[in-house]
Amino acid sequence: MSAPGFILVIAVAVLYSSGFYLLLQRSLMRVVFGITALGHAANISLLLTDEAITLPPLLTGHEGELSDPLPQAMTLTAIVITFGVTTFLLALAYRVWLGDGNDEVPNDVEDRRIKQLSEPEDSA
Repeated sequence: MSAPGFILVIAVAVLYSSGFYLLLQRSLMRVVFGITALGHAANISLLLTDEAITLPPLLTGHEGELSDPLPQAMTLTAIVITFGVTTFLLALAYRVWLGDGNDEVPNDVEDRRIKQLSEPEDSA
C-alpha cells in the first residue's frame, strides 16, 4: 500500500471513530456532525475501493488501464443521501430547539417508569 493510501485509511478510521463518538452524544448538533463525519468516511472508503483511483477516467481516449466509474458513482449517490439526512436532522434539531430552547435529547418518562418498576424493592 502506498503512503497516500495509508494516510487515507488513517483518515477514514479517524472519521469513523469521531463520527460514532459524536453520534452517541445527547446534543442533536453533535449528532448532525457525527452523521456528516460518517458520510465523509463512507465516501473516502468508497473511493479507496478502486485500485486505479489515480488512473484516467473512461472518456480520455488513452490506451491502457482505466479507472472504474462505479466507486465514483456510488460516492456521488452517498453524497446526496448524506445531504438529505443532514438536512432532515438539522430540521429536527431546530424543531427540538424551538420547543425548549436547547438541542438536548429529553429523557423519556416511560423509560424511567419501566426502570423504577424493574428495580427490586428493599425489604429492610
